[in-house]
Amino acid sequence: MKGIGAQLRAARSRLGLTLREVEERCLQLAQEWGNAAYRVSASWLDRVERENRELSATKLIVLAYIYNLTTDQMLALCPVGSESLEQLVLSSPRSTLLLAEGPLDQQAKLWLPTKFMTDVPPENTMLLQADQGSLPLHYRRGIIGRKDRNMEPMLLAGTIVLIDTQKRAIASRRDWTNEFDRPIYFLFARAGYFCGFRELDKKEGWLSLVPHMLSPEPKDGRWRYRKEVEVVGTVAALFTRRII
Repeated sequence: MKGIGAQLRAARSRLGLTLREVEERCLQLAQEWGNAAYRVSASWLDRVERENRELSATKLIVLAYIYNLTTDQMLALCPVGSESLEQLVLSSPRSTLLLAEGPLDQQAKLWLPTKFMTDVPPENTMLLQADQGSLPLHYRRGIIGRKDRNMEPMLLAGTIVLIDTQKRAIASRRDWTNEFDRPIYFLFARAGYFCGFRELDKKEGWLSLVPHMLSPEPKDGRWRYRKEVEVVGTVAALFTRRII
C-alpha cells in the first residue's frame, strides 16, 4: 500500500508516540499474537512516513491497533480491490464488529455475497461458478450440501466457504494446536466434492477424510493422494446460518 506515510505520521502524532515507542509496542504485540511479521522497527517506520514506502497488510494491522484506528479508517488507507485490502479484512485481530454501510460492508459482500443463500441447501457439496469480477483469481466459493455432514456442527448444510486454491498442501500435525486452528480442505473425488479435515499418511500415498469429533459420519473416506482425489484448496473464510 503506497502513499499513506503522511496519514500514519499524523495518527502517531495525535497520540504523542515516538518512533521508538511504536517499535516497542509492535514487538510486544508480535510476541502476544505469536507472529514475528507484526514487528516494526523505528527506522523502517520513519522511512515509510517520510518516503511513502510500500506497507504490507500485516504491518498496517499492528499499526492501526496501536493508533486505535477503526476498521473503516484502516480500509480507507488501502486502494480498493488491492490484495493487501483483502488480506486486511481477513486477518485483522481486532474486536468483533457489526457490519454496516461502508468499506468493510462492501468488502464482506464481495467475499460472501448473499445472493448465494437459499432456503434449501443443495443435496451435495458444490463448487460455485467462478466470479471473475470481484475476487482474486486464486479464490473460489463452495457451498456445503445436506449429504456432506463431515464437519457438523462446525459447518452446517448451506454454509458458504471461501477457498484459497493456492493453499493445497496438507498440513502436518505440528502445524496446528486445536480444532479451531486445524485447516479445513475442499476436495474433489469421483463421488463429488467434500469439505473437512484431512490426514496424509507418512509415505504421502493415501489421503483420509477426518470428520469433526461431533459429526455423525464415520471415518471412512480414503483416496490415493493426487490420483483419486484433487485438493481444490483450503477454506479461508465461511458464512453459515441455521436453516429453520
